[in-house]
Amino acid sequence: MIFKPNAPLVKATLLLSSSLTVMAGATIAPSLPAMRDYFAAIPNADYWVRLVLTLPALFIAITAPFVGTVIDRFGRKPLLTFAVLLYGVAGTSGAVLNDIGMILFGRMLLGLSVAGIMTTATALIADYYTGAARAQFLGFQAGFMGLGGVLFLSLGGFLADINWRMPFLIYLLALLVLPLVMLVLPEPNRIESTQNLGADATEVFPWLIAGLTYLAALLSQIVFYLIPVQLPFYLKQLVNATASQSGLAIALATLLSAASAIAYKQIKARLSFIGIYAIAFLSMAVGYFFISISQTYIMVLVGLAIAGGGLGLLMPNMNVCLTSVTPVSLRGRVLGGLTTAFFLGQFVSPILSQPLSSVAGLDLTYRLASGVTAAMGAIALGLGWRWR
Repeated sequence: MIFKPNAPLVKATLLLSSSLTVMAGATIAPSLPAMRDYFAAIPNADYWVRLVLTLPALFIAITAPFVGTVIDRFGRKPLLTFAVLLYGVAGTSGAVLNDIGMILFGRMLLGLSVAGIMTTATALIADYYTGAARAQFLGFQAGFMGLGGVLFLSLGGFLADINWRMPFLIYLLALLVLPLVMLVLPEPNRIESTQNLGADATEVFPWLIAGLTYLAALLSQIVFYLIPVQLPFYLKQLVNATASQSGLAIALATLLSAASAIAYKQIKARLSFIGIYAIAFLSMAVGYFFISISQTYIMVLVGLAIAGGGLGLLMPNMNVCLTSVTPVSLRGRVLGGLTTAFFLGQFVSPILSQPLSSVAGLDLTYRLASGVTAAMGAIALGLGWRWR
C-alpha cells in the first residue's frame, strides 16, 4: 500500500523518527554523576564521562554534510531505514558495555545514525509539504521532539536513580519505529517537485543566508547544551538534587521549548524571521541570567522555562527559512549543513564550558551564556531595524 504524504500515519512516522534525535545525548544526562562515580578510577573521568554525552554530536557534525549529498543523489528512504536500525543497536550498547572506550565507540555509531535521521526526516518534510503547511509541520516536528525530550529525560532521570545503565535501554524504541519507516513513508518524486516549482527554481546555493543561519545555530547550541551537560552538576552543587530532579528540570525546559515550537506557525504569521530570532535569543538571555543567580531549585526552574520558550522557536525558524530559499536538488545538502552546525555546537559546548566552570564556577558560566545570547538578540534587532 502506498501512503500519501498527508496521511496521518506518514505524519506520525516523520514525527516519531524526528523524536529519536533528541534522545541522542540528553536522555542519559541524568546518569552523568553516577557514571562519573563508576569510572572514578580512570584518569580524567570527568572529561570522558561528559564526552559520552557529547561525542555523538561530533560525529553527527562530521557526517551530516555527506548524508545530505547522498540523499540528494540517491533518495531519502533507504538511508533513513538504515539509520534508524543503527540507532537502536548503537544507542543501547551502553547498557551492557563495561569499558569507557567501547561505550564511546557505541556513541560514535549513534552519532552517525542521528545524522542520517535528522537530515533525512527534515528533508522529507520539506519535500512533502510547501508554504504554510511546511511551516506548520516543521513547528510540529520541533514541538514533538521537545515533547519526546520531556518524556525521555523524565524517564531517563527515574531510570538513572535505579542504575546509570538503565537510560540506555530507551534507545530500543527505535526498533519500534523501524517498521513504520520501511512500510509507510513514500519516496518523494524530486524531479516532479522541481518541475512544480516552475521557472523560478534556480540551482543556486544560498550561501549568505545559510552561513548566517549556521553561525546562529552553532552559537545557540553551545549555549543550549550547558543545560543537559552542566545542569545536573549545578543542581547537585546548589541543592544536592537527585538524578530524577535533574531530569525533570531539563524536561521542563524541553516542554516549554515544545510549546513555543508548536505555536511557531501562528508566531511566524505575525513576525519576520529576524523578529523571531530576536525574541528567541533575548528569552534565552533572560532565562540563563535567572539560572545564574538562582539560590533555589524553583528559581532554576523559572529560568529554564523562560530559556526553553525562546529555544523552541529557533529550530523551526531556521528550517523554514532555509528550505524556503533552497531548490529541491540542494535541499539535503543545505539541511545537512544545518545539522552539522547544530551538533558541532553541542560537541564544542562542554569543551568550552568545562574549563571555564572549573575556574570561575557554573554560576558565572551561565551568566556568560546569558551575555552571549543577549548580544545575539541585539544583533538580530539591529538587522531587523536595518532591513525593515
